[in-house]
Amino acid sequence: MATIPSLPSRDEVLRMARSITDITGQLLDTAGNITRIAINTLDPRDGSGAEALRVLRETTAELAEASASPQAQEAFYRIVDTLTRLGTTGAPLAVHPASRPAQALLGVVGDSLLPVLDAVEPAVEEIATALGELVEAASPLLPAAAGVAAGMMLALTPLVRSLADALTDATPELRRIAEALTSALAPLLPLQVALAGRAASAGVNVVRAALPPLADLTEAAAATTKAAGPMLVAGEEVLVSALERVQPVLLAATSHAGRVARATAVRVTAAVSPAADRGVVVAVSAV
Repeated sequence: MATIPSLPSRDEVLRMARSITDITGQLLDTAGNITRIAINTLDPRDGSGAEALRVLRETTAELAEASASPQAQEAFYRIVDTLTRLGTTGAPLAVHPASRPAQALLGVVGDSLLPVLDAVEPAVEEIATALGELVEAASPLLPAAAGVAAGMMLALTPLVRSLADALTDATPELRRIAEALTSALAPLLPLQVALAGRAASAGVNVVRAALPPLADLTEAAAATTKAAGPMLVAGEEVLVSALERVQPVLLAATSHAGRVARATAVRVTAAVSPAADRGVVVAVSAV
């Protein structure tokens, strides 16, 4: 059986990304030179025969110089090298037999999801708009939440570092644990695979047997909901009316609680720091 080639490491991916970035910059510089050459060639002010020949010579010389420069040659070489590496790494994975079920699965999932996505697109747009409005309304709370999250992360940093140091010191014990688990679980894997196959077969049979009663139950629930629709609407109207009636009382109670909290905070602040700036007390008496 052919083995699947190992994926490139993170360092290799970063190195290829840097190479592609450098090559792109050099190609853009070369394209700028070529563009400038083309503009000079097509300049309508240079319409005479001798001038056109001079521009053509200069264009040819500059083009040859640009394409023969070490930077351009290095860029072309690195492009070919990068494409060769990508092809060598990705081509076996693309044509490997193990990738065919995944490709078929992706095709089936894509074909099945397209009608669903078309159907739920309005609802997704509605919920996205509502979430945007919610985030915009809750934006004053975001700095406070960010501050709390930053404080929690700072408080957990020493714990994480201590845990990392402890695990680093306990590397031999961790290796022993891993080896013990491997030796204990390795004989059980074939049995687990067989049990999983039997469980899958039993589950498929249960699902097949349960789908008709579930369909009947769903139809009955839908009919009941349709019949009880007017009652549900009436109940919702009663609930909304009750909320509208209770709203003034709730607002008044909230306002009163806010005033009491502010007065209590002022008194507590004055009691905690009596040595603070004392105000001038003015006594007013009736004449």
